[in-house]
Amino acid sequence: MTLSTEPPVLIVGAGPVGLTAANLLAARGVPVVLVERNAATSDEAKAISLDDESLRTLQAAGLDDAVLEIVVPGTGTRYYDRKGRPLFQARGPEPYRLGHPFKNQFAQPELERVLLQNLKDRDGVDVRFGTELVAIEEGRDGVTAVLESGGARTEIAASRVLGCDGGRSTVRELKGIGMTGTSHREVWLVADTTGDHHDERYGMHLGRPDRPTVIVPGRDGRCRYEFRLRPGEGEGGTRPDFATIARLVAPYRTITPGQVERATNYTFNAVVADRWSDGRCFLLGDAAHMMPPFAGQGLNSGIRDAANLVWKLAEVRHGRADELLLGTYEPERRPHAEAIVAFSERLGRVVMTVDPMRGRLRDTAVRALLLVPWSRRYLTEMRFRPRAVHAAGVVVRTGHGDERLAGTQLPQPRVLVPPGLRPRRFDDVLGDGPALLGVDVAPEAWERVGAALGPWPARRIDVVLGDRLPRPRDGRQAVADADGRLGAALASARGRFVLVKPDRYIAAVFPSARAALVRDALAGYFDMEGST
Repeated sequence: MTLSTEPPVLIVGAGPVGLTAANLLAARGVPVVLVERNAATSDEAKAISLDDESLRTLQAAGLDDAVLEIVVPGTGTRYYDRKGRPLFQARGPEPYRLGHPFKNQFAQPELERVLLQNLKDRDGVDVRFGTELVAIEEGRDGVTAVLESGGARTEIAASRVLGCDGGRSTVRELKGIGMTGTSHREVWLVADTTGDHHDERYGMHLGRPDRPTVIVPGRDGRCRYEFRLRPGEGEGGTRPDFATIARLVAPYRTITPGQVERATNYTFNAVVADRWSDGRCFLLGDAAHMMPPFAGQGLNSGIRDAANLVWKLAEVRHGRADELLLGTYEPERRPHAEAIVAFSERLGRVVMTVDPMRGRLRDTAVRALLLVPWSRRYLTEMRFRPRAVHAAGVVVRTGHGDERLAGTQLPQPRVLVPPGLRPRRFDDVLGDGPALLGVDVAPEAWERVGAALGPWPARRIDVVLGDRLPRPRDGRQAVADADGRLGAALASARGRFVLVKPDRYIAAVFPSARAALVRDALAGYFDMEGST
């Protein structure tokens, strides 16, 4: 293997998205310089919910166990009507579909500390707090970034720049990239508190038009309160006084000043960057999209960005893919980000309305939907949340596979792996690169696919459905269904091949006769000859 002599990737912003991207890159052997204008990680009241896809991404960096130590796993959301009566509770469509609890509450400062600590233990990582990006100059082979720290300026060379620097992104500003959408004027007070009596394992959305409220219990007596403020009660971007916090929290608990960990008044935006890349610079997280908080998807969308882009950067750096692969980042991620932004706005207008008539109509409609089994599942399983599907990018539709699977995310069931047959998480078998699954296919089908794809280094795995033992053949790994979930996920692909990208989204489902078509479609992105 030829080691790359490219300079490191520069990540601007050490929030959760930047720290996640740095950990993922380091885990894939890509050197990183991470800069953050602040002197330390954040201590502000920000994100509070990690979903199962985010935990799966952190698993890829070996971080899921450490993060699970600081979350409340398997939480849901309970919605209340305009009079404070429960309407329904949403928990997600299927527990552990992606190998982790569907929704998990956490405190962002704790998450950042865990991600930073694990990053410090990795080789090839240079973390610089109190350091600000002030200029970027791009050349044909790289980027020269000007950094400022303590009044002194230095230059560093970087192969790429990842702007993970939030809504006021310096990278986005230096590149002259605008954002399109809506800025909302309503002000919310958010307070993270301690010594709280709430022990519910679900967030509470109180849809009272006179005072829309969100309550989210956490670990060890922590609890977040969010209140929609009325005109004159506070301005966005300011710290609320304790008297206001105590008055708003009073219906739920008594509180002392020392029990307020952090608090702020905030407004929110529903905007998406006009483009997500410019030359060798990329935007991720809030730098690329900002949304209302009501769906709990702001941070999770940023982690999806990192999961999508990082493996592509690594494949290009290690000589296994062409630069064209990086151009698939925005086509794959933008549609879902836009859908989540729009969904978050709609959800806020419905759940957190201040219009009494709209609140009455909402409550009547929801109660009617709960009477019908399919619509009840639609609500209680959160099927109303937009699903991430790659309609463009590294997706090949052959017309002879299961088109419903192409572009979707592969679940992560437990599988049996010989020789020990101890159940393992599927991702631990798939590895870091592309994987080619043969779902109950014959040996001759593998021979035809092998002849078409040649030595391209996608890990090749026989998937055995039904109650049969997996038997490795011809150097291929083999797995069997441990609990029925593998069969449920891939039964429609029986007799075909499933190509899985490193971010666990499915690139193609095809019979062996269509392997050459898949090869030709991928040849522009990957080194199909298998050299490294």
